Amino acid sequence: MEYRLPSCLEQARRIRAIPVKKTDEVIIGYLNREEIQALLDAPDPSVRYGLRDRAMLHLTFAGGLRVSELVGLNLVDLALHPQPTVHVMGKGRRERVLPLWKETATALRDWLKVRGEPKTTALFLNARGDVMTRSGFEYILEKHVRTAGAKQASLAKKRVSPHSLRHSCAMHTLYATGDIRKVSLWLGHATLQSTEVYLRADPTEKLEAMASLVPPTLRRGHFRPPDKLLAMLRPKQ
Repeated sequence: MEYRLPSCLEQARRIRAIPVKKTDEVIIGYLNREEIQALLDAPDPSVRYGLRDRAMLHLTFAGGLRVSELVGLNLVDLALHPQPTVHVMGKGRRERVLPLWKETATALRDWLKVRGEPKTTALFLNARGDVMTRSGFEYILEKHVRTAGAKQASLAKKRVSPHSLRHSCAMHTLYATGDIRKVSLWLGHATLQSTEVYLRADPTEKLEAMASLVPPTLRRGHFRPPDKLLAMLRPKQ
């Protein structure tokens, strides 16, 4: 039987038929404590929309919310008594109830005082009194990142998106608890596999792993240059 090399077209078809598994995973970006503080301080609390923006930024970071979760919140999802909590409807309609810091609850109370009584039941409204949109929040975040960057220069070097606040919440929670399961529970992940990305971004986890290992020893010895090398290094007469 004569063997025939496959044509270029046949090879291309075979290559396309082979399933390729993605292996490249980007290390997530997040904000450190000083950067988060500068961002939360950026909105002007002396004006109505400054109070709204401060409440949104505080809640997004404190709850590790996706932008869809944030703009999807209604007034009934927020409970300020006796314990401030927020009821979040997450991906795949997974629900979670998160307790809130006193500072976050205060920021939300300040916003509710000036929110008014429009027809919509959404917690956060845009300038027209309608439901806040994803693009609207992205615009607001970008504006306050520029303001915060004037005080915290490192922010100017980072690309800050709404998801950066979720990542930042996850990393700060991981630092505080050292428990990836609590991070997964807080973010509303379906499995721990989704949360493992934060372990890869946390250098302390790698340092702990390195410290727990006993490194192999180096066999001591002294380098002795061979005679040929010494002869080459000697100056010529």
